[in-house]
Amino acid sequence: MHDWLARRLNLRLRVFLFFAMVALGGLASVGLGLWLGYRRVEEAGLGSGFVLAGLISGAGILALVVWVWMLFDENVAKAIQKLAGGIRARAHADVAGELDHESARYLGDLAPAAKAITGTLAETKNALAEAVERETTRLAVENARLQSLLADVPAGVLLCSPDHQIVFYNAHAQELLSGEVSAGLDRSILDYIRAGPLQNAYARLTQSEDVDAACSVLCASTQTGEVLAGRMRLVNLPQRSAEAAGYVLTLRDVTADLALRAGREELLDEIFDKVRRPAANLQTVLDSGVADQDAATRKALLVEAAALTHAITDLGSRYDDARGGWWPMEEIRASELVESVVAVTAREGITLIAEAERLMLRCDAFQIVALLSHLCGRLVEVIGAAALSLRIADDGEGGALVTLGWKGDVLQVGLLEGWLDVALEVGLANVTGRTVLAAHGTEAWPEPGAVGRNLIRLPLREAWPVGTPAPAVRRSAVYDFDLMDREPSGELAMTPLRELTCVVFDTETTGLLPSSGDEIVQIAALRLLGGKRIHGEAFESLVNPGRPIPAVATEVHHITNEMVAGAPDIGTVGRRFHAFAQGSVLVAHNAPFDLEFLRRREAEIGKSFDHPVLDTVLLSAVVFGQSEVHTLDALTERLGITIPPEARHTAMGDTIATAAALEKMIPMLEGRGYRTFGEVIAAVRQHGRLLKDVNSPEHVSPVKAAT
Repeated sequence: MHDWLARRLNLRLRVFLFFAMVALGGLASVGLGLWLGYRRVEEAGLGSGFVLAGLISGAGILALVVWVWMLFDENVAKAIQKLAGGIRARAHADVAGELDHESARYLGDLAPAAKAITGTLAETKNALAEAVERETTRLAVENARLQSLLADVPAGVLLCSPDHQIVFYNAHAQELLSGEVSAGLDRSILDYIRAGPLQNAYARLTQSEDVDAACSVLCASTQTGEVLAGRMRLVNLPQRSAEAAGYVLTLRDVTADLALRAGREELLDEIFDKVRRPAANLQTVLDSGVADQDAATRKALLVEAAALTHAITDLGSRYDDARGGWWPMEEIRASELVESVVAVTAREGITLIAEAERLMLRCDAFQIVALLSHLCGRLVEVIGAAALSLRIADDGEGGALVTLGWKGDVLQVGLLEGWLDVALEVGLANVTGRTVLAAHGTEAWPEPGAVGRNLIRLPLREAWPVGTPAPAVRRSAVYDFDLMDREPSGELAMTPLRELTCVVFDTETTGLLPSSGDEIVQIAALRLLGGKRIHGEAFESLVNPGRPIPAVATEVHHITNEMVAGAPDIGTVGRRFHAFAQGSVLVAHNAPFDLEFLRRREAEIGKSFDHPVLDTVLLSAVVFGQSEVHTLDALTERLGITIPPEARHTAMGDTIATAAALEKMIPMLEGRGYRTFGEVIAAVRQHGRLLKDVNSPEHVSPVKAAT
């Protein structure tokens, strides 16, 4: 009946009929009361009749008003609120789905008009987005190329703001600044590098009259103690003075270089010391002129000569072991190296049969290929070798053995030595086979092989099976150049939402009652800056809860006792998470639940979780109204966010969904006039009946009066 009226009658007529029905209902209540009161006059008197008439008519009018309010609340107030939330989501949060106007079906043409507006807005946005995409494709391609180049620069590159906050970093910089927490945007570089050398270098550059001046700096990591050599250059901002300029810093790890240099100096000192004394003693014996007079003198002479020979042999061997450490090496598959040798020798008309085990090698591949190709050419030209073969195999001692075989005459050692003294065409002057071997700390020698074949052996010192190398470096550069222009906003409450550094997190637990002994089994977190997720800056760890995980909990998050058996405890993981979230606003869906688990373990963790907090449940109430459903599933559905079923109820999956919801709700909050952290907290506290706000008073003190 209601749907029929909604379709057949316009909104103004329905409103008129509605109030006409209210008026008629009120009159009917009064009439009924008077009639019943009149009938009671004869039995109980005139006064009692009027009282009864008043009570009946009043009760009827009250019931009518309550009924009217319920109808208006359900079909007008809630409908308008839901319609407004949907419009705001499509206007500010890029929600692409069609507006649901079924709840506003009693509002006449308002719902279809809103649907038409949002549809037109979506079409306009799509057209604009396509135009912008066409115009920015070239810039995006160039940006991707630049990021790729900077990511692979063999040095750490950082751009820092005047207050030493990181604005840009590449993958190598993140490696160099590793520790309990890796480098991240809007983190202070002074948390990773000792402040003195950087601040001194920065002061020298800002006081220099040369705007293009650069300064070398030698500093040390605060977390690992590694020695870093750097070069700093100012980046002048047009709107700022030289004293407030940012800077580019390039860094490389020289710890190994300094250790190698110190080791070589120590070895040379030891060489001079060990050789000098036996030589002096030997000279003394020779100068005595009695070497042929008695057996004791001859014995002393032999002892000193033997000591000198042993010292020289020992020191020479140690020098050979150490001299291969200074040349820059790369990692290459053994199969790729032999394929390169086959290709080079094929250009010279030499057929080479090659094979390699599944090994990764650390070597100067270009030089090794040049040396092996040179030896193949000499074998064919000089001794007429045929049926050449090349094999690289694991030597069982952490290295690899390169074997070059052929059918033909035996190779004399002297002839091989002569070949190793010939310069190779590798683009570097005076590089011979011998210098290549020296750079790799190895040697080559001939030896007989199977019947009718001869071999050259060449060991390489570092090799490992394919599939067990160190994790690959993330090939990316991370930046937010807006940080260079951002002025400190002072009080947190006055900080715009888009300038907050947020850490969105979620936990999985053994149950829902921390007061009854339930514990965390997994924590995951992501960093957001400027209202956008920073890709690559994430935290995830299993936690050993110190108690069995109930089967009913495992059914939800799929974390088993076996999975957490070797995981660190909450003390260790909690400290790492606290460091990851340092200086940030914590964001969670139903934050009181997750924070209670952490705050109960603050003594064990050794840190206090007193961060400012945003709760996406309360933000959803501010944006969509308290009467809506505010579960994570309902919120993401309203915002057009898809959570893969396999990711739901996993710490990282729910964290990603919560972060996406926050990204979309920030412009919606701004659209409603809530632009600062303090204004948002004042708004969420109006929904205290729904969920408690867990912020400390000092986080929002400037807006106390407003609340």
